Amino acid sequence: MKRSVGRREPARMAIRAGRLIDGRSPEPISDVVILIEGDRIAGVGRDLAVPAGVRILDLSAYTVLPGLIDAHTHVCFAPQDGKDPVLTKSIAFRALQGAAAAAACLNAGFTTLRDTDSEGAEFADVAVRDAIQQRLIPGPRLFVSTMALSITGGHMNLGGLAPEINMRLPQVAAITDTSDDMIKAVRQQVKFGADWIKIYATSTLKQIDQKTLEPISQFSEAQVRLVVEEARRWRKDVATHAYGGEGAKAAVRGGVRSVEHGMLLDDETLDLMVERGVYWCPTFSNMQPKYALAGYPDRFVERLMARHRETFRKALLLGVKIAFGTDAGRVVHGTNAEEFELMVQAGMEPMRAIQAATSVAAELLRMQGELGAVKEGCAADLVAVAGNPLDEITLLRDVKFVMKAGTVVKHPGTRSPLIRGRARKPLTRTPA
Repeated sequence: MKRSVGRREPARMAIRAGRLIDGRSPEPISDVVILIEGDRIAGVGRDLAVPAGVRILDLSAYTVLPGLIDAHTHVCFAPQDGKDPVLTKSIAFRALQGAAAAAACLNAGFTTLRDTDSEGAEFADVAVRDAIQQRLIPGPRLFVSTMALSITGGHMNLGGLAPEINMRLPQVAAITDTSDDMIKAVRQQVKFGADWIKIYATSTLKQIDQKTLEPISQFSEAQVRLVVEEARRWRKDVATHAYGGEGAKAAVRGGVRSVEHGMLLDDETLDLMVERGVYWCPTFSNMQPKYALAGYPDRFVERLMARHRETFRKALLLGVKIAFGTDAGRVVHGTNAEEFELMVQAGMEPMRAIQAATSVAAELLRMQGELGAVKEGCAADLVAVAGNPLDEITLLRDVKFVMKAGTVVKHPGTRSPLIRGRARKPLTRTPA
């Protein structure tokens, strides 16, 4: 006779938070208990009783927040790669590079990333995502976009080489010049594991008219709608690289879910985004002289950055849904939290900036109720900082504690033991 095996009860723990910013409420709450069962939050409250025998993590000297979400990254790319890593690095190496980038972001408190284009590494981002899911490597949960769609001569289409060489080389994007190309590319990305589809609706920085600041449009509204409808058939959303101009309008009218960068969005496009509920990832981090704008004339850089800040302030006033995104990959992985400072400097209140990286980003991912909030039933993704980030947003650069799905992956140290109660051994680092 077979012996029946009982189901193992999920591990339980309690966290005492000195201050809680839950990702949704307008004000923080002090002296809160967070109960965790397995990978879920089982309860949150000031007077919540801790069941007997449940181990307690003492974070009463810290501010606890939901695990942070960066909605615009490129894990298979790094700033030192230059513009054309397809010419200098193998896809195998770039997958390993992606593993290191993912670990750096997790250590910085980002428990979820949306990866918006493998930058020519084909489906290496899928491999990194799946290795994390299978606990082969540590890292955030990833939502990946594989190879983005662009056009011949456009963004991510290699240039600067002899035509007979260039035409035989792998490209940094899926080059799609016809409707059939676009449909096939969407199906191919989905087939090989894409969670999102990305398109380049406008051109490169070097193709922006330096007098009018008008980018070149790459897709018509009809073409965008074709991509969106095909993606929707596979239950996928579409993100678009779009600096502004007619290309951005075409993308919003065509049904994209998010606009990336967008420093040149005009009033009409912002109004359309509010009307249609389109999200915006401003990626201030990348739009700095030391990154994307390096080497451009000072006057052009100053005008572009001024327009970016002006567009951001208008978007705030209009109520555009602004999600946190950095362009990590173009920006150093693990420095993601610098974006908070840039958003606040541009006029966003610190609480709203934090919500952009928690509840708003979760909504963008259609993961509200699962991510981005410290709430019963949500994934047990938590971070903690010393002090109050609402008073000093730079504190988010130095996350002291990280928990992903109920597993502690970073803690302040063992000199003052975190755990009180039944278990008194210091926590050890555990793969996420």
